[in-house]
Amino acid sequence: MEVLISLSFALVGGLLMSRLAKKLNLPAVTAYLVAGLLLGPYCIGALNFSGIGFNTPEEVASLDIISQVALGFIAFTIGNEFRLEQLKHMGKQAITVGIAQAVFTTLLVDVALVALHFINPSLISVSSAITLGAIAAATAPAATLMVVRQYKADGPMTKLLLLVVAIDDAVGLVLFSASYGVASALESGAISIVTVLVEPLIEIVLSLALGSLAGWVLFRVEKYFFSRSKRLSISIGFVLLTVGLSMVEFEVGGIRCGFSLLLVCMMTGTVFCNICDFSEELMGRVDSWTAPLFVLFFVLSGAELNLNVLSNPLVLLIGLVYIVFRSLGKYLGAYGSCAATGCSESIKKHLGITLLPQAGVALGMALTAQQLADGTVVRNVVLFSVLVYELVGPALTKRSLIAAGEIKAEGRTNARKRNEAKKPVHLD
Repeated sequence: MEVLISLSFALVGGLLMSRLAKKLNLPAVTAYLVAGLLLGPYCIGALNFSGIGFNTPEEVASLDIISQVALGFIAFTIGNEFRLEQLKHMGKQAITVGIAQAVFTTLLVDVALVALHFINPSLISVSSAITLGAIAAATAPAATLMVVRQYKADGPMTKLLLLVVAIDDAVGLVLFSASYGVASALESGAISIVTVLVEPLIEIVLSLALGSLAGWVLFRVEKYFFSRSKRLSISIGFVLLTVGLSMVEFEVGGIRCGFSLLLVCMMTGTVFCNICDFSEELMGRVDSWTAPLFVLFFVLSGAELNLNVLSNPLVLLIGLVYIVFRSLGKYLGAYGSCAATGCSESIKKHLGITLLPQAGVALGMALTAQQLADGTVVRNVVLFSVLVYELVGPALTKRSLIAAGEIKAEGRTNARKRNEAKKPVHLD
């Protein structure tokens, strides 16, 4: 009973908060996060009224399955952007920008935090510094996708952005695995090639293989049904299946094997959309079905934000350095790689800002990094940065897309309707 009441408060509260955000010209994502923050265990939840808000962090964590499923649908939707026609035009640019900005961000944050270590070794260790550098590469696809969908953004930068955000997950996984392996070696005195190189590559290969198989099987099963509602149900069932399978872990010859939820679901959507001739219509129906799920995802994400980190001056100092140099890395890395691949001036100037949001993937990496000697510092710094990026990142993404001319600012006429009006109408 209490869980259902809490979820109803989360859903309705998030939607009501979005009406206030609309008056302030803020994206709905920001409203959902703020609603979660207010309903979380550090605000209303702390009053311990049963069913109203989330009373403890453990209560929020117990609903993690909702967040996992939402991430699965987000990745499945992003996979729709990897259509062969689009990859022919933007594939080289997306791969170059996706890799270059992530690597540059990692190096820049590494240099800044290692320099901070040499200035005052008691602030942060070298192992934690290089681990945070790798975490800095991660970009949150959820907030970006929600802003794009809310305002019906469309144009070359939007298309490139969604491709880059998807590629960023694979690159970030490799960078984190390698950096964390080196960090562990620095603390233990023994480096493992298996941990640094073999396991992350195996995870990527297994994830792409499982996603490809799931996408092909989904298409074959969909062909047996002609009802729109049944095809929608099959699609939902397969996303739930891929989310579940991506949680499987096993060992082969001492090598840990696992899957990346985002890569598996993204590849499922990519393969399905490229071999299915009715995928466009079906993906639209999936998008409409997942709207309440995404609201809950962001409200729960807001409830997870730990306000206690704001009371630690050490975390605030390291977090400030992390945020400044990560932001510079994303902006300069995107600007330079866009210039090298011949992107327009508008894309060069604005793409980097849209890559700032950071959330679930980074928090997952930080959880792993807690095994380091001062892993608690890493986790708290990431929590602080997520708090900042999640609250301001969606608004910055919106402003950048407006500046690039790919969405219109809302006035008396709804921006969504104006952008829809620009799209061509196809008559069957």
